[in-house]
Amino acid sequence: MGLPPLLLTFFAGMMGLCLGSFLNVVITRLPVMLMRQWRNEALASLEQPTESTPRFNLAYPPSMCPRCEHAIAWHDNLPLIGWLKRRGRCAHCQTRISPQYPIVELIGSVLAVTVLALHGWQLSSLWIYAACMTLLALAVIDLRTYLLPDMLTLPLLWAGLAYQLLYQPVMLSNAVLGAMAGYLVLWSFYWLFKLVTGKEGMGYGDFKLLAALGAWLGWSMLPLLLIVSAGLGALIGLVVQMLMPRLRGQAMPFGPFLALAGWVGLLAGDDLMALYLALLY
Repeated sequence: MGLPPLLLTFFAGMMGLCLGSFLNVVITRLPVMLMRQWRNEALASLEQPTESTPRFNLAYPPSMCPRCEHAIAWHDNLPLIGWLKRRGRCAHCQTRISPQYPIVELIGSVLAVTVLALHGWQLSSLWIYAACMTLLALAVIDLRTYLLPDMLTLPLLWAGLAYQLLYQPVMLSNAVLGAMAGYLVLWSFYWLFKLVTGKEGMGYGDFKLLAALGAWLGWSMLPLLLIVSAGLGALIGLVVQMLMPRLRGQAMPFGPFLALAGWVGLLAGDDLMALYLALLY
């Protein structure tokens, strides 16, 4: 006898909160780890002594306040509840803790419930949920640092191809073409923009992210992904510049908008494609 739907939904939501909490660790620590690695690689290439830094990875040191470095108690580290209990402040020094933490946890929970509702409780749903969470991590990292790490984009690409091979083998050739076309479209736009303006319009991480989305959704979905991501980027960019004039002229990361378009494609791609074709023809 299966579990009641309400209990499954609750379990999915709680699992999403916990995975969102872990995702916050990835979001905050992975860029620091990469920066240290790149700096040491640069020093080594210049034949300079590399820097010796304290141990720092996804598991160590334990969670602590970014200002006073006081260890966060386990009950203050509970997903969403800990942040709300302390009203977004460190229990030791009262420094504000970024709302990024509960927001990412909450989005992780909502994504879990949404994937369960749309795709059911099956192994393929876990693949889709993992892709959605990877997109969430990439979006927030790009917002914070203007980086789209290969450690996330490339596994996302290969996972998309593996998903098609395992669950939709008839789509595999479409996915391979999608990965190739996704990279080449933005690569071509990058060089055209650079030749015309002399400036770089985006980074190579954006190429790899669209290639990964092409692997998950196929080449036929790419035009829709670009329309959604570019449209959202233009709209949000205008609103941000109107509300915050100091940001006018500053670059905006494109990765978050690609990630949003990817969510739409993964969660409602077929319906959106049907609507798009109906409007087109």
